Amino acid sequence: MQRSADRWESAFRGIPAHPAGLTSSRIELRVQAIGFASRGWPVLPGTYPEGDGWTGRRGRQETGLRPVYRDWQDRLGTSPDDVTSWWTERPYGLLVATGTTVDAIEVDSNLGHRAASVLRALGFPVPIVATPDGRWYFLMSGGGELYPELAEHGGIRLHGNGSWVPMPPTAYPGGAVHWRVKPEVCAWQLPTPDFVQDALCTGLEILDDSNPENVAELLAAGR
Repeated sequence: MQRSADRWESAFRGIPAHPAGLTSSRIELRVQAIGFASRGWPVLPGTYPEGDGWTGRRGRQETGLRPVYRDWQDRLGTSPDDVTSWWTERPYGLLVATGTTVDAIEVDSNLGHRAASVLRALGFPVPIVATPDGRWYFLMSGGGELYPELAEHGGIRLHGNGSWVPMPPTAYPGGAVHWRVKPEVCAWQLPTPDFVQDALCTGLEILDDSNPENVAELLAAGR
């Protein structure tokens, strides 16, 4: 165990503590990727915006963010050297594969704000990632299935086996992926799928009610 920790610690060596300019974006991505991977989160390099499109797949222009490697599912569990080398020269997007250690539920910002309010009222924050195009990702432990009442909403998606989610500070046109709630707030302990989905269901109740009650009253009523 100590040997594994030492390998990840050595991956940080040689990275400037205070990078500047364009280099800082790539170095920050690299630092974050090493940090996630050292905690067992399966990281992947993704395409990044350049000009009018996205690039990274051997110079090809793509239509959006996606893994650089088509066989990305075969590359999970890579070594510290592999993770470090991916961000040596290019500011690849930083992705985390879901379905094992981490799952996520993707929602729009409207529901995201309300579900986050529910979680604050409960006093149990969970890690939340947001993108510049208004998508929120609630991170949770793996293995859950999407509740039927959430699945019937077209804008809600479970990211599990065979999927991935963007992580800060991945670049988007006009901005970057950022934390709404950092994982340090909950000591990197991911909540259960049921806990997150109960909060989202309460958020939907607030959205659907033309005269919404106070969040605390909704929680006291049964959630």
